[in-house]
Amino acid sequence: MKDPSFDYLMEKVESKYELVVAAAKRARHLTETCTVGDNSSSQKPVTVALTEIAAGKLIIERPQQQSKIK
Repeated sequence: MKDPSFDYLMEKVESKYELVVAAAKRARHLTETCTVGDNSSSQKPVTVALTEIAAGKLIIERPQQQSKIK
């Protein structure tokens, strides 16, 4: 899968905001953990992150909502 479509990605997440945050966090992690001589991937970190989300390789943890008691 070269370019995951936005519609396909939206099936994997609850909102577009969740998609943006998850992709940004994963891309930042990829950027921070790569070494200087590591050119194994010609894709940009955001593209890799979106591809991982589309493939189901990235697990998105959602905080549990607390119920409000009145």
